[in-house]
Amino acid sequence: MFERLRQILQLFSIKDLRNGILGVSVVLGGLGLAFLTMFAHRSGDVRLAGIAATASLVFVLLIIIFVIPPLARSASAEASQLNLPFEFTTGGAVFVGLLVIVAFAAWNTGNNLLFLVLSFVTGALITGFLVGNFCLRKLDVKMRFPDTIFAGEETPILVSLHNRKRFFPAFSVTAEVRGKNRSRSAFTVEIEQLLPKQLARRFSDPPLIKYTLDYFVHIPRRDYIENKVEHVFPRRGRFLIKDFELSTKFPFAFFRHRRRLPAQRAEIFVFPKLEPLELEMIDIPVETGKLAAKRRGAGQDLLALREYKPLDDLRYIDWKATARSGGVMVREFAAEDEKRVTVILDTRMILSEKERRRSLRRKISDEKNQKKFTASERRFENAASKAASLLTHFAEDQSEIRLVIDGGEGEFGIGKQTLHKFMRELATIDPTYVEGYAKEELDDNFADVLNDERNSHIFFITAMPAGDLPGEIFSRSVVVQY
Repeated sequence: MFERLRQILQLFSIKDLRNGILGVSVVLGGLGLAFLTMFAHRSGDVRLAGIAATASLVFVLLIIIFVIPPLARSASAEASQLNLPFEFTTGGAVFVGLLVIVAFAAWNTGNNLLFLVLSFVTGALITGFLVGNFCLRKLDVKMRFPDTIFAGEETPILVSLHNRKRFFPAFSVTAEVRGKNRSRSAFTVEIEQLLPKQLARRFSDPPLIKYTLDYFVHIPRRDYIENKVEHVFPRRGRFLIKDFELSTKFPFAFFRHRRRLPAQRAEIFVFPKLEPLELEMIDIPVETGKLAAKRRGAGQDLLALREYKPLDDLRYIDWKATARSGGVMVREFAAEDEKRVTVILDTRMILSEKERRRSLRRKISDEKNQKKFTASERRFENAASKAASLLTHFAEDQSEIRLVIDGGEGEFGIGKQTLHKFMRELATIDPTYVEGYAKEELDDNFADVLNDERNSHIFFITAMPAGDLPGEIFSRSVVVQY
């Protein structure tokens, strides 16, 4: 019971609890002083009424300082997730405040000049709202991105904005794409163990992520503008595109108007960052003649017989087959020295004591705010990069490659399609945090691959200390630690 309560309290940080208690105390204190002022006023105690009124003003000031800003930040964060057509900018909020002051002064004094100023201020506010809203109408956006995107590298993206309005151009439009990097939070299982299903869904919903595509100063009427922009995706992963968002502060920047446009369901896979490999690691021997590929080459194994074609080497003419068939026949041989490479990624990691003490609330907050990697996450990103670099190197060398993650069964393949399949797996893989490295688990996951009789060069990527690894792993594979 107490352990479960302690785990639930992890969803609330000390700062949140402190601010909550302080906010409730200040609000209750302010209400109490307001009632005390009313009571003193009705009872005729002028001195008590004055003291209570002064104290209530102090509490109002405390509410403005300690209660309103956190609520405003929370409301702003929630509003950014909603499909609101506009929001006030800082300048717009100040302008509305001035409008209220001028309106109060005009009503209080009855000065015609103040009423004239009030009309100008109100007209500017209404004009800015209507023009900004009209600016985003009948606009369409398209985005095209390459098939291969690597984390930390500049990626060319084509963004086009089409203005379908007949008579009016559009000005100062920012195009953004919105989406999620996963369907559920990485900590959904932990949350569902602590909270009811409905409340757990609220905490485990992953945040919407925005990427700014481009800024368009002017889009002519019945025309379109296409720009090529360079964008850098900081993390590997999968980005699920939800919709596009167009926004503008035109003409006076009092409002930030927005318009959401539906997008075709698409996924962007950001592959792990490629890193240079050590020459000693990739300089593996080729066992000549032991493997014959099913493609033409200069080997010793006969692949097929076919009719002679111009420019064929006369040394390959098969005179016996020529005599039997009546036509000139040549021999084709299979290529030798085929490389097979297996990359094994052991995702098991042990968290440091500092990371183990992180509360669940802190983990969820870091995930939503896209904070920097922790030390363990940075190590695992390094492992994914090493696996991706090895697979890319040998795929470009026309070798058969295979990726094995934990207890999975990988199949050999060759070519760009196979490489992209493995890179998508590496883009979405997460570490498995364990209390310790068990040799039995190591055997269960990788024994079949390490004992595979097919001639394959094995790279074993693991966080397990070298002293804990069995000796047969070093004899059968190249161990790469992260």
